[in-house]
Amino acid sequence: MDRHQVTLKILSAKVRQHMTWSGIAEKVGNSKEWTTAAMLGQMTFSAAQAAIAKDLFDLTDEETAWLQIVPYKGSLPTAVPTDPLIYRWYEIVSIYGSTIKELIHEEFGDGIMSAIDFKMDIQREADPKGDRVNVVLSGKFLPYKEY
Repeated sequence: MDRHQVTLKILSAKVRQHMTWSGIAEKVGNSKEWTTAAMLGQMTFSAAQAAIAKDLFDLTDEETAWLQIVPYKGSLPTAVPTDPLIYRWYEIVSIYGSTIKELIHEEFGDGIMSAIDFKMDIQREADPKGDRVNVVLSGKFLPYKEY
């Protein structure tokens, strides 16, 4: 048993029970974005969150324990993603990454945007030319320190 096997069991139960990430998130008590990342093995559950997942997905005690272990982060199986949707994010960073870096440094100085002190919001945006995907990423700025 490992965390990946628990993720597969969660996904199987989600499909079998016709669940949605938003519905699961409501029960867990966190955003759909964080909850989905956690269910896919990228975040660490508290004991209370793991207990909810145990009930939702009929997990064993061992599987529930795996949810509470700090995971090995990074869920992509290859350096360059092959899934078309994920590849578009890779493409966005390839094209706009240097622009994002320049604009962040110009506004904040030398540092990084945290992926730890971080929020994400994904919403559908109605548009007469075809609905749009609205993604907001918000991370704390962490300046490099002199020493």
